[in-house]
Amino acid sequence: MMINKTLIAHLEDLKNKCDVWHKAQASHFFSEEDLAELSQIYPASKHIIYDGGYEGARKKKIIFLYDEEDDYRDIVCLVSDIDQRFREINHRDILGALMSLQIDRGSFGDFWIENNKIYLYSSNDMAKFIIDNLKRINQLSVQFEISDINHIQEFKYKDIQIIVSNNRIDAIVAAITHLSRSKAKEMISSSLVQINHRVVEEAEELCHNYNIISIRGYGRFVYVGIQKENKRGRKSILLKQCI
Repeated sequence: MMINKTLIAHLEDLKNKCDVWHKAQASHFFSEEDLAELSQIYPASKHIIYDGGYEGARKKKIIFLYDEEDDYRDIVCLVSDIDQRFREINHRDILGALMSLQIDRGSFGDFWIENNKIYLYSSNDMAKFIIDNLKRINQLSVQFEISDINHIQEFKYKDIQIIVSNNRIDAIVAAITHLSRSKAKEMISSSLVQINHRVVEEAEELCHNYNIISIRGYGRFVYVGIQKENKRGRKSILLKQCI
């Protein structure tokens, strides 16, 4: 995936405004895939920070700071109680409700359901619109309000073990998906596999400890590392699968 020139021009404009106006400037929320590339162009520093509202957020903004002491933030956490006794909703339902209001995906960050509550991060200037207009999600009544604290999403994982001959990405993908190496290579060439949110281009690329592997249709995995190796050189590898 290549970041388009229009987006880079927009970020350069924000950076220049920050320098000229002596005032912090924030982008919209970016996906993990975009962030993986943008962080190479705009590495985090005293004057460039990445913020999604809480530690470990997946979607984040790029914020250009004029003064490294600036504590500028424009992200809020919205919360709504929900009653799922008679109707359950999921991540897709929430996304569909937001998109039906024609809210741009860059205007909100992470969102999730936990303990009969919906947590949703958004830009401060979008919060009032969401509060005033997002009243139902798949026929379930909701009423968002701004939280006094920034809640943290707890990501859950389960351990899985795979046996491979080496730690090449095609071997890892084949073992995870229970497909042949040739099929795994086809998935890689079709841009269905990512390492650390970057599309894998070469089947020979090696996986390293704590790399994040994403396989479209199969989920996200953390490559923990080789646990043991038998006399034939085959390796037992521990992965953590996001559930």
